[in-house]
Amino acid sequence: MEARLRNLTYAAPLYLTMVLYVNDEEVDRQKVYIGDLPIMVRSKFCNLYGLKRQELISKLEDPDDPGGYFIINGSERVIVSQEDLAPNKPFYDKGDKASITHVAKVISIGAGYKTTVTVERHKDGIIYVTFPAIATRIPFPIVMRALGLETDEDIVLAVSDDPDIQNELLPSLQFSVQIASTVDDALDFIGSKVAIGQPREVRIERAKQVLDKYFLPHLGTTEDARIKKALMVGQMVKGVIEMYLGRRQPDDKDHIANKRVRLVGDLMAQLFRAVFRQVLQDIRQQLERHYSRGGKIPSLVTLVRADIITERIRHALATGNWIGGRTGGVSQMLDRTNIMSTLSHLRRVVSNLSRTQPHFEARDLHPTQWGRLCAIETPEGQNCGLVKNLALLATITVGVDENEVEKMLYDLGVVPILKARKEGVKVPRFT
Repeated sequence: MEARLRNLTYAAPLYLTMVLYVNDEEVDRQKVYIGDLPIMVRSKFCNLYGLKRQELISKLEDPDDPGGYFIINGSERVIVSQEDLAPNKPFYDKGDKASITHVAKVISIGAGYKTTVTVERHKDGIIYVTFPAIATRIPFPIVMRALGLETDEDIVLAVSDDPDIQNELLPSLQFSVQIASTVDDALDFIGSKVAIGQPREVRIERAKQVLDKYFLPHLGTTEDARIKKALMVGQMVKGVIEMYLGRRQPDDKDHIANKRVRLVGDLMAQLFRAVFRQVLQDIRQQLERHYSRGGKIPSLVTLVRADIITERIRHALATGNWIGGRTGGVSQMLDRTNIMSTLSHLRRVVSNLSRTQPHFEARDLHPTQWGRLCAIETPEGQNCGLVKNLALLATITVGVDENEVEKMLYDLGVVPILKARKEGVKVPRFT
């Protein structure tokens, strides 16, 4: 209440234990203040956490206030949940250009990286892979070879053991053999797109770095993950060919199973990750500047500018402009007309599609929203169907342990494909 009345930001200090090493020897260790992090009202770290009704009234708080918002410069701001396509899952669709017949896309989100990998089937039957780290499209067998599948047979079996599907791979294989027939040749071809004019060894090394770090990062960013990445590309190629053969329909992007809701924690983590990276960059620059002048070992406290974290996070919450291209509307003034409007605002879900384009399918009420998103509560006009609300009894599961699900699948008899490949067991692909 004091933060509301005095136009303050309700936040807590953040401390970082910093250790300075000189020639691999620890020279200094300090606990350094690096900025303030806004605290969500009624969260575990809030002063109101666990207080009884009468105690809340004595602190001039509304005992029926659900919390779940922040106080920034005295105003109550709610971070609105964002509806997004499910990450790390391929979506199959028809091509949007005359030269491209069918497409598979996956939004891959790894540790601090987000990239979109696209598999395209062109009219001439050649299948290409594109991703942002490399400007041009690459025939898929070259990518598979660079990821460790040495022979054409390995590449074909990684896609499918169905003869009809295998026949559709021939144009791509014949085209790519002319470019690269070995793993090193494939890596050299990819490296020539990123390390132009460098020696062959440098090109191969750069290609490995790009494939490990920026290609399907959700499967891992080490050398061990390359076979997994090759198998996922094979799965996407198989889906694209199945669409071409008429065996599968384009995915319904409005189906609730293909959606994810990004909550406050996820959005705040995304913001903090970007801001903390800026702090580290600033510390590195300060150290380099210090050593270039030939000064003494600096005090760690003097290296950190605490205002970077404090101001950037406060600015994002005050304006609603978020990291990752979301301009405005992520953080909003909490609607306090009455308790129902407050609850409704806290449970709002916004789709990040453009308001001005006629996304009719996205605006329609989809049958799978039953029991999850309210069928009635949506605004009229241009936001209709794009701004939704969680159903009254809906809850969102956060942090499902994937290892438990994986173990359960193995207990039910699912064969891990990598294990089957090592043991030489002939199994259908991706069982």
